[in-house]
Amino acid sequence: MYPTLYHALFDVTGLEWCFLKFLNSFGFFVALAFIAASWTLALELKRREGIGQLRSRSATALVGVPVSNADLISTGFFGFILGWKGLPILLDSCRVTDDAPGFLLSLQGNWIAGVLVAAASVGYAWWKGKKNTLAEPKEETVQVHPYQLVGRITITAALWGMIGAKVFHWLENPDDFMRFISEPSAEGFITGLTMYGGLIIAGIMVIRFFKKNDMAILHSMDSAAPGLMLAYAIGRIGCQVSGDGDWGIINSAYVSNGNGTVAEAPLGDVKDRIELNAAYYERHFGSVESVPMAAYQAPSWLPTWMVAYSYPNNVNGVGGNMIMGGPCFPDHNADGQFKYCTFLDPPVYPTPLYETIASTLLFAVLWLVRKRIAVPGVLFCLYLMLNGFERFWIEKIRVNVPVLGSITQAEIIATLLFLIGLGGWIWLKRKNNHATPSPTN
Repeated sequence: MYPTLYHALFDVTGLEWCFLKFLNSFGFFVALAFIAASWTLALELKRREGIGQLRSRSATALVGVPVSNADLISTGFFGFILGWKGLPILLDSCRVTDDAPGFLLSLQGNWIAGVLVAAASVGYAWWKGKKNTLAEPKEETVQVHPYQLVGRITITAALWGMIGAKVFHWLENPDDFMRFISEPSAEGFITGLTMYGGLIIAGIMVIRFFKKNDMAILHSMDSAAPGLMLAYAIGRIGCQVSGDGDWGIINSAYVSNGNGTVAEAPLGDVKDRIELNAAYYERHFGSVESVPMAAYQAPSWLPTWMVAYSYPNNVNGVGGNMIMGGPCFPDHNADGQFKYCTFLDPPVYPTPLYETIASTLLFAVLWLVRKRIAVPGVLFCLYLMLNGFERFWIEKIRVNVPVLGSITQAEIIATLLFLIGLGGWIWLKRKNNHATPSPTN
């Protein structure tokens, strides 16, 4: 596993570019997911405007206004942060990244560099603003096309998606919320996210954005549907690459070796392995007897890691410590121990990999049928149904916290999404049939 981009580069090339430790591999793939969703959304908005389903709108812009003091202050502030923290990262990255969150949240930094970068940033902003300032500012009417709003849509989705993902995680894991309240930190807020929470809250706010900017809501939602599925697929790559805990239940047909590889489990050995890591399993499942598992041995044509994976060097640092020369990364914690030198024993089903494959195929389906579905809103309803169907069944072999008996939060949401999608499909189809006049002889 690669907790950060530094670890990926180090493993492949042996290069130690320590500043890359600030780039979490999960966060990197989440960023790629937003880029992919924005790209497909822009393509669809432009296409739908071209065929008359969406339209541009007129807006008035004031041209030639001097740069405001508020803009100069904000530019100076961000310039200061960039210089204050950025220079130590560039010059002494291997030292400051030993505790990257601690460094970012501390008062450590180069104050002189901060002041110089702030001054340069403010000076450039003032010069650029003065260059574009007119003696008499004037109003101009411009046409705003839907695809030109994709940047603002993406920012809205990212901000509210982060909030929604965190709130839903806390609803599902109240103990994490109580720990954050007692010891608040940026790291405590960023870690532990529920993708469905992000999807729901971001979706509501993006629909509000569509309405506020006079964009045809159903056509706009249809434009977003394929990209949402593609973004989910890419996001799950981040879960797989980093080993962030979104893995499956134990595959009791296998056990893990001390170097992170897996082997067929001798009779009774799985139970012994669970007992060795009893503290971890009791914390997550209440007792070692409650640990979910299912045995499945890979056929000869399927790689073993497709059904049983130990997530060595996972970003959460959970599981047993590696022995027998396991491939540990050269990161140490405060106690001098390897930070990421752990693996899951017994191994688990790599469910993020399954979701990436499934969601990529479902994206292809949505992309292929998007031009064939004429009724506005139906494509988005199809997305809800496919998303809910996929997630409901993956939950059967995925580790999660039950909230109602043995039912997980994700199963409830997935079921609701499927039913909403199905109900919306039927209602929109009927509404369209009633709105279409019958042919006369």
